[in-house]
Amino acid sequence: MFFAAEPGMRTAVDAAVSFARLHDAHLDVCCLGVDNTQAAGFYAGAPAMIYQEALDQARAEAEALEAKARDQLRNADIRWSTDSAVVTLGGVASFVGLKARFSDLVLMPRPYGNQRGINDEAMIESALFDGQAAVLVLPEGMDRIDSFDRIVLAWNQSNEALRAARRSLPLLKAADHVSIAIIDPPTHGPERSDPGGLLTQMLSRHGVRAEVSVLARTMPSVSDTLMRHMDDQQADLLVMGAYGHSRLREAILGGATRDMLEKLKTPVFMAH
Repeated sequence: MFFAAEPGMRTAVDAAVSFARLHDAHLDVCCLGVDNTQAAGFYAGAPAMIYQEALDQARAEAEALEAKARDQLRNADIRWSTDSAVVTLGGVASFVGLKARFSDLVLMPRPYGNQRGINDEAMIESALFDGQAAVLVLPEGMDRIDSFDRIVLAWNQSNEALRAARRSLPLLKAADHVSIAIIDPPTHGPERSDPGGLLTQMLSRHGVRAEVSVLARTMPSVSDTLMRHMDDQQADLLVMGAYGHSRLREAILGGATRDMLEKLKTPVFMAH
């Protein structure tokens, strides 16, 4: 499934089409018009009129997006469908969560950057939390996915990282090389004598060619360390657990998930 927004939609849909073709998958493009008005802030007598105007505008935007998507997909040699809907900002989580819940994978462009806003971030979080879906986040300008040959899997023994590893198994099995990246493993814990050993064993039973890379955190953030390791490995995909801390904490204090989404240069596969 791909949730469409106007900025960068054409290139992101092209990437989604190539990914669906690669995996013989069905692509469902969902075009949302989001009404961001706050009715409680209007003066007496105005809310109904202004609210209706905002809904009409959101509906027109959603229908225009769907028309563009259908035109772009018309000659695509894959199975596809489109849908459009109008939601309020407060309704993004329930709608996106419901659609994502019955999808194998959600594709979304990077939620931060030029012409991006709160709706883009909300849709990714809704797919992860409310839909319990895996999300593949694409960097700006990426219009094609041929394969992921070299993958870095970020491992910190968390439930989120384990879910990401399990959800990404088809991609890991198809890769030529998988590097399990462990940053500053704890000296006390179940994996203290063999960091990543149990995960490597599990993956090897599925035919994944993986090796463990224990990294020292010598850069300001975990995301910087991971990105440097990806450069060293010439990796074309990062697999990681998302939001090990609460969303509020990451929004205020930052965190590996938010940092990676802000800085990503290659696709990131996430699960919560």
